[in-house]
Amino acid sequence: MAATMKDVAKLAGVSLGTVSRVVNNNTQVKEKTKKKVKAAIKELGYIPDDYARGLKTQRSMFVALILPTIWHPFFSEFAYYVETELTKRGYKLLICNSDGDAEKERKYIQMVKKNKIDGIIGITYSAIDQYVSANLPLVSIDRSFTEPISYVSSDNFNGGEIALDELLKHGATNLAYISGYSKYKNETTKRHDGFLSQAAKRGVQVTDLFVPEPITNLDDLLRRLFIRNPNIDGIFCVNDTMLMDVRNYLARHGKQVPEDIQMIGFDGIALGPFNDLGLSTIVQPVPEMAQSAVNALFDRIEHPDQPTQIKILPVSFKEGGTTRN
Repeated sequence: MAATMKDVAKLAGVSLGTVSRVVNNNTQVKEKTKKKVKAAIKELGYIPDDYARGLKTQRSMFVALILPTIWHPFFSEFAYYVETELTKRGYKLLICNSDGDAEKERKYIQMVKKNKIDGIIGITYSAIDQYVSANLPLVSIDRSFTEPISYVSSDNFNGGEIALDELLKHGATNLAYISGYSKYKNETTKRHDGFLSQAAKRGVQVTDLFVPEPITNLDDLLRRLFIRNPNIDGIFCVNDTMLMDVRNYLARHGKQVPEDIQMIGFDGIALGPFNDLGLSTIVQPVPEMAQSAVNALFDRIEHPDQPTQIKILPVSFKEGGTTRN
């Protein structure tokens, strides 16, 4: 017979209410008591009834994460850390792999309004501004909306500044910036702004490849870029995946990285906790971004009248194999 909450309370020597507070991640429980209850839960193999908890708290115990695509390593890593944070709160994660489809994203927003999910964390570059309202429990990543919505971002502008300084420090003198951009304004364009701003301060000319997304003709754009400036020896790319695409193009055209052209990306993507890609890159603090997004979302869920939050987190440079030591 399956263990019950009463069994846990009896074994731990606490009240049913205390067990309930521990199960529901209530912070007003002493650490010593929490350990006793968790030990009893483990010993008895007690499994909380999420459905019953949801009825009691009037919550679904689900949060949705909207991603443009699950294939991008940065988005996958971010999802991993969001799920980790939600698990600590006894919540489960639903992933919306939107592929830029505003209708998909609208349906998830409707799920919040119908109380089928408790909130949304969204990385979205779609036309959903009309569906977003100030009272919606939504935290955006890298994008603000017309309505005041909490959002979390890394310091993209400073990342661009750092990239400029690092390329110069590593001996590059003829620089380029390569990026696509969404027609929906978001924080990632500040990487471009920071790079050009720092270049102006340092008296450096930059050849700019800054084009609307989606990019379907990258090889042709790069060919024209190098015709315009065949002496480019340092490139800052909007993200690490763009860096790898450009590096592949250069290899096909007889250019070696970092010997001929040094490159810096953005994101610090990894294939696991101990397996980065060996790129020189501006690293986003992904675990901290996920934690900040989850915290901001639950602040919104629990205190809907509170002002919205804006959290900008610092970035750092990581030396890799695409710049010369």
